[in-house]
Amino acid sequence: MGKSKIYTKTGDKGTTSLVGGVRVSKTHARLEAYGTVDELNSFLGVLAVSVDDVETEVQLRNIQHRLFALGAYLATDQNETDLHVAGMVAPEHVAFLERAIDDIDASLPPLQGFILPGGSRDAALCHVCRTVCRRAERRILELEEKGVCEIDGNVKRFINRLSDYLFILARRLNCLTNKDEIYWDKSCK
Repeated sequence: MGKSKIYTKTGDKGTTSLVGGVRVSKTHARLEAYGTVDELNSFLGVLAVSVDDVETEVQLRNIQHRLFALGAYLATDQNETDLHVAGMVAPEHVAFLERAIDDIDASLPPLQGFILPGGSRDAALCHVCRTVCRRAERRILELEEKGVCEIDGNVKRFINRLSDYLFILARRLNCLTNKDEIYWDKSCK
């Protein structure tokens, strides 16, 4: 079997194919949603190679695999093409994040107020991932709001929990590196 070309030229006129072959504009809301998920996955890849904690790296890799599946879910027009089982988000994926959140939170001191993104480099990067995750969530919900497609409840729960996980993980990464959290100075002095 020969090696396939990287470029196909099929998108040169501003369209691309969804899973199953349906062609849509590259500015279609579906592409914005799964493109933002892909962006998040890329940032998580940078975070995964940056952290020194093996458990965190394993969790992040697990999440990356799930996000790739989530991208396939978003790229499938289920009115035209059956969803492949690998693209499904299941309750156990949400439960994985909830367990991780609970485990990390149990090891942290209580919050003393609103914190600013920062502290350690890894924690700051984790906050970047969190904010991209929130944008991905907005883009996914927009698909439903605009009537493009219904979004499975597990998808909504997963992406929402993921941003919570990334917030608590940023706090943990500061603790692991003995960096202080930066609390918001309400006086803005």
